[in-house]
Amino acid sequence: MEFKPLAIQDVVLIRPRVFADARGWFLESWHESKFAAAGLEARFVQENHSRSVRHTLRGLHYQIHQAQGKLVRVVTGEIFDVAVDIRRHSPTFGKWVGCTLSAENPQMLWVPPGFAHGFLAMSESVDFLYKCTDFYAPEHERVIRWDDSELAIDWPLPPGIRPLLAPKDAAAPLFRDSEHYP
Repeated sequence: MEFKPLAIQDVVLIRPRVFADARGWFLESWHESKFAAAGLEARFVQENHSRSVRHTLRGLHYQIHQAQGKLVRVVTGEIFDVAVDIRRHSPTFGKWVGCTLSAENPQMLWVPPGFAHGFLAMSESVDFLYKCTDFYAPEHERVIRWDDSELAIDWPLPPGIRPLLAPKDAAAPLFRDSEHYP
């Protein structure tokens, strides 16, 4: 596996080794000792699978307590995945990184605790899997507005297209009005 820190060093793009032959392919999507050797020590307690249609935007989500680290990947389709640093004392506080994840490039992204996370479905259909380091706790869930001008996330939406949003995402507060980590 190759581990490549992105512009925000704590967010890591993981390129697993793919073993392909005439039958198809195989990859390791999680190997505790390889991740630990790369400095990514995690204990996963929950795995989730979501399906989205084109132009669905999910996020920017986080839990203010029971913060979750997430190992995310796409098994069908393509997304633009975003992590926003909401750790108040971080030198990259309020900055974001994004990358394209797809079934064709079986890369994964490590989004550590202390980040808001979201993605935009760019293909007709997307199956998105993510392992979490803590359990989902709806009472601690928070959302930041996806199109906050202060964050200025460059979502790859075609001109004139508005994303499909859940009601909580459409009504989310701005970054400056959101709770942040210390």
